Order: sequence, then C-alpha cells, then structure tokens
Amino acid sequence: MDFHHIGLATKNIDRSIKDYKLLGYLSNNEKIMDPIQNVELCFLEKPNSPIIELVSPLSELSPVFSILEKNGTIPYHTCFEVNDIELTIEALKRERFVQISKVVPAIAFNNRKICFLYGINTGLIELLEKK
Repeated sequence: MDFHHIGLATKNIDRSIKDYKLLGYLSNNEKIMDPIQNVELCFLEKPNSPIIELVSPLSELSPVFSILEKNGTIPYHTCFEVNDIELTIEALKRERFVQISKVVPAIAFNNRKICFLYGINTGLIELLEKK
C-alpha cells in the first residue's frame, strides 16, 4: 500500500487553487467533472510534498456537500494505491474498517477502481487500484 494523495473538500475550487498556488503548489488548472462521485476535482502538486486533490460538490446530493456544511474547507480523506482493491478491502474489513462506498471506476484516474472505507483511528481513506 502506497500513499497517493490527500483529499481536501472545498466549496470554491477556483479560490482554493489560487490559494494553494500562493503556497507553492502547481496546477495546470485542469478540473475534472466526476458524475459518478458527483464532484469536480483538481490535483495540485509541489516538489517533495504530498499531492492535494481538491474536491468540490456538484450538487447538494454529493457526499462532500454535507462535509462542507458541517466543517467548511477541510482535509477529509487520505488515498492509498493498492495492487488488488478487493483483497485490500477484505483485509481492512477484518481489521474493523467499514466500507462506505461501492468499488467504482474513477474518471480522474483513467477509470482505475476506487473505494472509500472508514477506520475509527484513521478517518476516511480512499483505495486506488494500481494499473
């Protein structure tokens, strides 16, 4: 399992891009619409720093919408790349992680599989299957 990125929920993705650029992060300003997750995404990078995925809800039906209503802009998940998503999910469930979403293709990752789980000591994690 390899660390991949930190997901940050934001109401205004354009303002967040601008602010992270001030902090030295680079963005090609490419935003990705993901109707499966009901969000708009943008990835930011900075040498020797974690990748940041900005996530903004497309509607009130997005799961990120309620997170923002409760907390405002906030880091809300960490993502890990795994070799076999199904085996990893089963192993984490045995360790008391709770699967909170189905395995679905992720538009942002060329339709590689993702899944979200919750751990009482880790919070929300995203698994991203390697190619």
